[in-house]
Amino acid sequence: MIHEAKLMAELAASQNDAGSVRLDNVSRRGILGGMGALVLALSLSDRAKADEGQTEEQKAKKFGADGMPNGWRDDPKVFVAIARDGTVTVTNHRSEMGQGVRTSIAFTVADELEADWSKVKVVQAWGEETHFGNQDTDGSRSLRHFFQHFRHAGAAARLMLIQAAAKQWGVPVGEVKAEGHVLTHAKSGRKLGYGDVAEAAAALPVPARESVQLKKPEAFRYIGKGKIGLIDNHDITTGKAIYALDVKLDGMLYAVVARPAVYGGKVVSFDDTEAKKVPGVVRILKIEGGEIPSEFMPLGGIAVIAKNTWAAMKGREALKITWDDGPNAGYDTDAFRKELEAAARKPGKVVRVAGDVDAAMKTAKAKFEAEYFVPHLAQAPMEPPAAVARIKDGACEIWACTQGPQAAHDRVVKRLNLPADKVRVNVTLLGGGFGRKSKPDYVVEAALCSQAMDGQPVKLVWTREDDIQHSYYHTISVERIEAGVDDKGMPVAWLHRSVAPTIGSIFAPDPKHELPFELGMGLVNNPLALKNLRFENPEASAHTRIGWFRSVSNIPHAFAIQSFVAELAHAAGRDPKDYLLELIGPARKIDPTEIGDVWNYGEDPKRYPVDTGRLRRVIETVADGAKWGRKLEKGRGLGIAGHYSFVTYTAVAAEVEVDDKGGVKVHAIDIAVDCGPQVNPERVRSQMEGAVVMGMGLALTSKITFKNGRAEQANYDGYEVIRIDAAPKVVRVHLVPSNDYDSPLGGVGEPGVPPVAPAIANAVFAATGRRVRELPLRDQLST
Repeated sequence: MIHEAKLMAELAASQNDAGSVRLDNVSRRGILGGMGALVLALSLSDRAKADEGQTEEQKAKKFGADGMPNGWRDDPKVFVAIARDGTVTVTNHRSEMGQGVRTSIAFTVADELEADWSKVKVVQAWGEETHFGNQDTDGSRSLRHFFQHFRHAGAAARLMLIQAAAKQWGVPVGEVKAEGHVLTHAKSGRKLGYGDVAEAAAALPVPARESVQLKKPEAFRYIGKGKIGLIDNHDITTGKAIYALDVKLDGMLYAVVARPAVYGGKVVSFDDTEAKKVPGVVRILKIEGGEIPSEFMPLGGIAVIAKNTWAAMKGREALKITWDDGPNAGYDTDAFRKELEAAARKPGKVVRVAGDVDAAMKTAKAKFEAEYFVPHLAQAPMEPPAAVARIKDGACEIWACTQGPQAAHDRVVKRLNLPADKVRVNVTLLGGGFGRKSKPDYVVEAALCSQAMDGQPVKLVWTREDDIQHSYYHTISVERIEAGVDDKGMPVAWLHRSVAPTIGSIFAPDPKHELPFELGMGLVNNPLALKNLRFENPEASAHTRIGWFRSVSNIPHAFAIQSFVAELAHAAGRDPKDYLLELIGPARKIDPTEIGDVWNYGEDPKRYPVDTGRLRRVIETVADGAKWGRKLEKGRGLGIAGHYSFVTYTAVAAEVEVDDKGGVKVHAIDIAVDCGPQVNPERVRSQMEGAVVMGMGLALTSKITFKNGRAEQANYDGYEVIRIDAAPKVVRVHLVPSNDYDSPLGGVGEPGVPPVAPAIANAVFAATGRRVRELPLRDQLST
């Protein structure tokens, strides 16, 4: 879930060069008119003092929110409205898919504003990054990038309210206090509500940034407390919340698409005679596609538009289509795995080197090698992709469950050849995303269907089978690690080859190597304290759409490295936890650029060094939580793993039981996270719990395989996610505290996933003595 399309295209090109429910839109004008509200404005000026001590080249490079397309905004004219009755409405510009961003952004503003939470509401922004700043909800960076900006917005609004009250009373500003939605002049005892002075405050000039004083953490009401649930939780749990599948417009039609089963396939011919006979079918439409690289555009195929979804689906079943399967007709993951393994056993492109690995290998006391395999994975969110499109008076309006509304807007503009100001994307709630909904092919499909119906609104729906068989899959990968060890069993040489098709393959013709951001996900930035290391990236082609998946390339890298460390510990007769900590070495801060990571999750390496002390701490924390070292009954084992991703540190200790038939039961999981300041601990805890369950699915049950270019799994019976009865009875989440809210935030949504699978695999070995190097584990333990 990383990066917007333009950035990906640039990276890929660079590599090649080098090698009837009704949903009404809420506009800002509508909010102001309906509420009688006036808003307060703030515009931040220059970046803070992050440039100190940097070279001119480093100063010119932008990081964090500054480095994202369209950057950031914090203007309360955009984000905050105060009604005359005192109601505060915060506009959320990021996509809400269960991570709680609507709530966290709202209470960040409300805390600095000194607002009464009971008087705060949230509305969802439409897609317009020039107005709202970057809106890509991916990469675990919504709060990481916008926390401080929204603090300043709320604080500036508070100051302007104070100034307005002071002016009305004719008293010095310093004598007026804002607290709990009330402005008070202590000397006279006079009080005003926020709504009483909102209009006057809005007429004041925006205070200079340096004059805006942020609250001290000890004065926070909401930030860091973890006591506020989701602001829209009642609507979600009672079925009132609007997801894309819930949107209904007058006169709306419904559509599904018969897509090529093979990536790059095209329609040769089709017979829709029987499909047209299905009651309710209105139109059969050919959608052009099948181009490679596909980027975010549709795969192509035949759309069936009908009066209801069932009729559209039955009409699709009645189609007779002749396909040209194209260049990927022979894609077979079993055969491709062998190609990847062969590549991993030969030298590849060197992406990081330190010392002399070959010389150290020659003098090593012993040598070890292992290969680890991770299959394709599908995001499979509970709500499949869906979008509604309507074209009226030359303008296209969209309602969609999208993580990237600007990307959706731009692709509709391009495909329908419309002016940019004639396309609007409204963002609904997302029933899960995990990276799939950052690719808006389904949004373009909906727009094309509406265009074919002369602008009549059309809801384009993907079935579960559509979603699983036509996804942007997590890459398949082989990780090969070789190590030479000394007489104490500690590595003196480390060689890691990572072989996987790249996400860049959907943006550029057949790039052979992983991109810098993929290499920077636990590979080149491996912080082990070793003198002789070499990391290589052999070539691999893509034969299906590769896309972002929660935590992305951290999954295979963490699985391989943390499993291999445990293997070396066993060979050395050492405790796996102690061995891992010794390999990580003493607490130190590493400049990512000095170990080959030119990406660092888009963050300033000076502000975000790799901190091995923090990594050590989360590992020690889960070991303590799991009571590491205790004796377990036969068939049970403890495993441990730690990982750094999305500038956050996580570790997992797993207790598992393996029965005589190879069945794995995870009894308990301890997971520790150090993400820096915790804006919303309740959501941090929730995200870690969700990561545990998702990580268990990757470890035990989930995989996508291909035969003859086709995904073999079609629904949850084949692509099995973890069932509720398999969830561990005990999940202990350990939040490493940090009260320094001026220090940089880490990500939360994704970092919990990578260490889960290796911790479980290591626990399985501890329980059985059987080392499994392939995910999912269940298939191998039952044989």
